[in-house]
Amino acid sequence: MTSLPHDPESHDPEALRERAARALLAARDRTRALTTCVDDHDLTAQHSPLMSPLVWDLAHIGNQEEQWLLRAVGKRDALRPDIDSVYDAFEHPRAERPSLPLLPPAEAHGYVADVRSRVLDVLENSPLRGEPLLDSGFAFGMIAQHEQQHDETMLITHQLRHGPAALTAPEPPRTTDGPLPAEVLVPAGPFTMGTSTEPWALDNERPAHRRLLPAFLIDTTPVSNGAYLDFIEDGGYDEQRWWSPEGWDHVREHHLHAPLFWRHEGGQWLRRRFGVTEPVPPDEPVLHVSWYEADAYARWAGRRLPTEEEWEKAARHDPTGGRSRRYPWGDEDPGPTHANLGQRHLRPAPVGSYPDGESPLGIRQLIGDVWEWTSSDFLPYPGFAAFPYREYSEVFFGGPYKVLRGGSFAVDPVACRGTFRNWDLPVRRQIFAGFRTARDADPVGA
Repeated sequence: MTSLPHDPESHDPEALRERAARALLAARDRTRALTTCVDDHDLTAQHSPLMSPLVWDLAHIGNQEEQWLLRAVGKRDALRPDIDSVYDAFEHPRAERPSLPLLPPAEAHGYVADVRSRVLDVLENSPLRGEPLLDSGFAFGMIAQHEQQHDETMLITHQLRHGPAALTAPEPPRTTDGPLPAEVLVPAGPFTMGTSTEPWALDNERPAHRRLLPAFLIDTTPVSNGAYLDFIEDGGYDEQRWWSPEGWDHVREHHLHAPLFWRHEGGQWLRRRFGVTEPVPPDEPVLHVSWYEADAYARWAGRRLPTEEEWEKAARHDPTGGRSRRYPWGDEDPGPTHANLGQRHLRPAPVGSYPDGESPLGIRQLIGDVWEWTSSDFLPYPGFAAFPYREYSEVFFGGPYKVLRGGSFAVDPVACRGTFRNWDLPVRRQIFAGFRTARDADPVGA
């Protein structure tokens, strides 16, 4: 693992130690908030067969931390080897996890706290160099990202949970600044995709490599609820011509007619959001749509979903200097004026928000707000090497998974960057996913 040349922390063990501690503690604060706002019944219940009980995620977070940071990095004796199998995500599908001998809530909280206290001691005494797991504090960054990813998973479970609201957050800022062009031209040419220098980048983001793309046009903002309503009201869910064969079969089989959590009542569209029922806000990015729905909308609009390569070029490529940035706005870490991240808010911001976070070409909200479906299958980059275990990425390559990019309001900055790749099945709707569309550039305009 090499480090970012512009980042002094990546060369200073003490600064790295502080960065890793901050990331771990921030993740734990969020985990605690998500698991102490409901009672034990809600922690142990399975709110959807698509998701684990919250208490499974809680103890799984601690078990992964124990296995990687106490045992692999710290060379410490195992605390609870008897539960490794119970919390192995590959051994037990989510639908089966409620029947496992799970740690009860109090014991799970105690276990993760015990692991964390020992991990902080390991961190304090680690050289953070000398082997791939330690270089630049990679293992600690990996576990912080893992916990934040499960925090997003637990937030999805909170959205699926029925009952009164358990979570609150302020509204996102309305930082739009007037009318924007509907689409932006991304010129033809090469760009650098992926990374070989981001210290905590995961294996599927590596290595950096050159891609050559023709010119294309991409939406300035994600597709809004209002625009998606036009598709619904034009009979989009009833017209087979807009859908892929698999998508059409899925829509018919499951009687889909709108995004998940929407319903039509009293002459208006309503949605359920974290226990609150409210009118669908037309100016927010559409949320909780599957890849099939995004693909059908794009076809209805006379457009298409962007490829993963197009999305990353739109997000990272600086045509002035010809380099790829870490984020659309530059190399600095995300701040509250750049993007809607980290569960600061419990909803996307209106389309066109966060002008400070736009790309060099003027494209908005590429990071945060909603995960964005792309047309691409999840595949390895040229020169890919699995690290530190095959099950993180490699076992998913070449299957039915589609790539999502950009992160949602539920993603923490530690687990979100311009190179970060997410993937899921094209039927998934419970995730915080939306999309934007693209089209080939007219040869004259290109």
